[in-house]
Amino acid sequence: MSTGKVIIYGGRGALGAAVVKHFKANNFWVATIDLAANDDADKSIVVSKDDNWSTQATAVISGLEAALGSDKVDAFINVAGGWAGGNAASKEFLKNCELMWSQSVWSSTITAQAAARFLKEGGLVSLPGAQPALGGTPGMIGYGLAKAAVHQLTKSLGQDKSGLPAGATAVAILPVTLDTPMNRKWMAGADFSTWTSLEFVAELFHKWTAGKDRPPSGSLVQLITKENKTELVVE
Repeated sequence: MSTGKVIIYGGRGALGAAVVKHFKANNFWVATIDLAANDDADKSIVVSKDDNWSTQATAVISGLEAALGSDKVDAFINVAGGWAGGNAASKEFLKNCELMWSQSVWSSTITAQAAARFLKEGGLVSLPGAQPALGGTPGMIGYGLAKAAVHQLTKSLGQDKSGLPAGATAVAILPVTLDTPMNRKWMAGADFSTWTSLEFVAELFHKWTAGKDRPPSGSLVQLITKENKTELVVE
């Protein structure tokens, strides 16, 4: 018998895969939503990158209906998204803005819609923000634009009449840099002691799903890591 049920949006990426493994190790039923299946999950809902926003949403809702029936889940955890740089003069500026919007904002709004329907009362919704997007991001405008929109969505979901079930908590995690294999590959000379471990984030989600030490709904939670120790800065 499972401890509970969670949905991981972006469950095939480095962070998502770590979160799936952590929840499975703690006896949760886990479903993932991503562009590809995760074989460690109990259920994978696969969306096509060629589909538009509403078509992806329809696929997710239909997949959850089939997987859950009348059941409700304890948490929706969205760790989807990617990164693209560029300022307003960049040749790929609009293309990168569009990519960042689809990866972060589409998935976050679909998560919100699904949570309104399938989340338990008192459940958790976590969305993928970014600490740099609290200010200007001139070298990665599309990224900052999309993440700032996720921050606004989180604040809206944290207020009354947002559509979420009674007592639900909506938060966004705002890492600076996550310690992923791809980040180590592309930033090999960086100070890894300032990078946040995937295991720390997975354990944080587990704790919040269990209702422990949750920040207030609507919070933006910065993950600030120094000397391999991560502090939460909640605003």
